[in-house]
Amino acid sequence: MAAILIVDDDAGLATTLEEFLAREGYSVQVALSAAEAIAALEANPQIAIALVDLIMPLSDGMELMTELHRRSPDLAVVIMTGYAAIETAVEAIKRGAEDYITKPFDHQALRKKIARLMELFELRDRVVQLEANLESFKSFESVVYVSPAMQRVVEKARTAAATHAPVLLLGETGTGKEMLAHAIHAASPRSAEPFVPVNCGALPRELVESELFGFRRGAFTGAYADASGIFAAASGGTVFLDEIGEMPKDVQVKLLRVLQAGELRPVGSATAIHVDVRIVTATNRPFQQLRGECLREDLYFRIATVVIEIPPLRARPEDILVLAQHFTSRAARRYGRQLELSRSALELLLGYSFPGNVRELEAAIESAAVAAMPESPTITDRELRPLLREPAHNGSGPAEQPFSMEQTERFAIERALRLSQGNRTKAASLLGISRDTLYRKLRQFGANG
Repeated sequence: MAAILIVDDDAGLATTLEEFLAREGYSVQVALSAAEAIAALEANPQIAIALVDLIMPLSDGMELMTELHRRSPDLAVVIMTGYAAIETAVEAIKRGAEDYITKPFDHQALRKKIARLMELFELRDRVVQLEANLESFKSFESVVYVSPAMQRVVEKARTAAATHAPVLLLGETGTGKEMLAHAIHAASPRSAEPFVPVNCGALPRELVESELFGFRRGAFTGAYADASGIFAAASGGTVFLDEIGEMPKDVQVKLLRVLQAGELRPVGSATAIHVDVRIVTATNRPFQQLRGECLREDLYFRIATVVIEIPPLRARPEDILVLAQHFTSRAARRYGRQLELSRSALELLLGYSFPGNVRELEAAIESAAVAAMPESPTITDRELRPLLREPAHNGSGPAEQPFSMEQTERFAIERALRLSQGNRTKAASLLGISRDTLYRKLRQFGANG
């Protein structure tokens, strides 16, 4: 959690200020000297703002600010001063302070300044995280499936990955749109460059433009320094705009400019800058609603060069088995123990419609794995049933599920063997089961083991 450091040799004043900021919901540390302030900064890299008293013994606020900036260049330093020293505070701003506050404190003014600086810190921190781009994916090898429907999706995505064309992914929440976007990027010529995901629905409306395109110092209250936006952070790579239908129409115009001309204009800048990014977008909205209500038509045609629709899990029940086995094997590796799904658990999952799609299945398996007793490695329907948000359908499965348990297993194994070109070790890995289990199933179904 981002923290605030108060540096003042007046312990009473520092405590009062600490209590006020703590009531505002901030994490606060107090240092009564320059030495304590430097030690606190070294110990806590999450310190985002330092409120530094201008006049202190041994080391004044100016000297301390210089030292703090040497150790943490992005630290926002706010000088605290009495009215008689305002000219000196202004000089401090010229030397790198973000702002100053006067004693006695105006709590309303302080509240606004701290909130704006925290907002700016969070924006900078997000961009730094995106630029790091530490998450690695194995392209389409990370997509687990055996159904013909998903095979068509992956083949289309693999073809699109080799181009620079914008891709629009359609699908319900939890179907794996971000994973597919990752795979497209990882299989593209841009794979060595950043992949930057953005949830358009989660961005505050007033910050959408500045977060996407960056801003210049002085563009708005609190813009104390230039900031590169997400598109600049993704230069050479891919920007994934999830929930594109939530993007405000005025920002859509600027996004269209990026797609048409490969340039953007940071907030507060009179000069456009060139960017080279690929756009992959996604939405869980119905296709017609997206085109007719949510997006400008000119933007829609730009982002929908390649449209890929990911079917919901209930429309490809044969994938339930392999995904369930895959998530169980992954949980077993994570927790260093043996885990397996009982027949009753698999039948329960095959008879469930999964309104939350793959994400709901993954969460259910993970929760059941955590709750499973150490002495019992088998996850049964008793552990899984409370984790599903609606009752399973009566009978052998949902209306969309025409297969029995045995038919589903047989189909999944046949598909896995076909996808692995007959390599049974690879097929077992794809199914999330051991090779011995695969051989046993093959014998059970009358195939040669």
